[in-house]
Amino acid sequence: MSLVPLALESHGLSTDLAAWLASIYYFGLLVGALLSANVVSRLGHRSALIMFLTVIAITVAVMAIFINKPVWLFARFVAGIAVAGVFVVIESWLLMADTEKARSKRLGLYMASLYGGTAFGQLGIGFFGVEGTLPFALIVAMMALATLPPLLKRQSQPKDVSHSPIKLKELKTLPLAAFIGCIVSGLLMGVVYGLLPLELGRRFSNSDQIGTLMSVVILGGMMVQPLVSWLNARFAKRLLMAMFSLIGGLAIAMIEVATHPVGMVISLFILGAATFALYPIAITLACQSINRNQIVAATELMLLSYSIGSVIGPALAKGWVVQTNDLMGYFGIGFAVTFGYMLVAWLRTPAVVVQPKPIAEVEHVKVDI
Repeated sequence: MSLVPLALESHGLSTDLAAWLASIYYFGLLVGALLSANVVSRLGHRSALIMFLTVIAITVAVMAIFINKPVWLFARFVAGIAVAGVFVVIESWLLMADTEKARSKRLGLYMASLYGGTAFGQLGIGFFGVEGTLPFALIVAMMALATLPPLLKRQSQPKDVSHSPIKLKELKTLPLAAFIGCIVSGLLMGVVYGLLPLELGRRFSNSDQIGTLMSVVILGGMMVQPLVSWLNARFAKRLLMAMFSLIGGLAIAMIEVATHPVGMVISLFILGAATFALYPIAITLACQSINRNQIVAATELMLLSYSIGSVIGPALAKGWVVQTNDLMGYFGIGFAVTFGYMLVAWLRTPAVVVQPKPIAEVEHVKVDI
């Protein structure tokens, strides 16, 4: 993700394009969130995953060959659609477990793997650079390798389960805090990937340092996932989102006062942990009381909420930076508002222990927050 904004200048494109590339990518993510469940229903998890990974590889190859603004914008839009498909396939696949503990464990391992791979990718920026076609060629190769497991393991996908959409009147049965958590996660993570590399570039001119610092942010997101998985099964999820929002706000304060590189590294690590913790908590909250055959639809709705935040986030942050020249203030306000909402939501929600039920016995549980 950080390769795109950092590669603009070396490819003769304006860095002002970074915010637009981030927003149109997440707009593609939003569109993909609306379409992916139908694709999964028709093709199955395995075939859908192979198709989406192939599309991502094609968009990266197109960007390497055609260096101009319209092509890059279109490629990032299509890539967003395909990435949404990958997320819906994998997350719904993993969430098809019978207990909340199993779901939390699976999601924690998935998030740790996702962010771990992203962190290594950031380190690759420092090693391979951002100039020329080599970084793009390596990404295409990685996408090709990613298609091998679903190609070779044909019997590994879930058994046929009818996928039921969540009707409009049933949306009120899903916790509002889950929607808010996913939207806020998008508002923050869209800016982490789209604009934070440029902010770090303003503070540190060396591209190797930028790649390393971005890898620290994402490493924080990876390292916190086992803790999130453990906490998810034991504590109220609204309280957890409030807690991580508070930690994120403290990380922003530490960044603003950091005068030593070690302090900056620690602060960015904590920022990554807090930011990347919100989405898995929110999506687990959404799926804790629904029928198993509605998990694909619920995953799609949560990704849609995340995508809405991701589309709006870079544009909001860009406007904020133009007015204040302080990207960290955007993060600080986002964490503060989320902390306040989640704390109030937790205090207003009765303590309820959700017992897992067989598919045939699941009823809709109304939650008013």
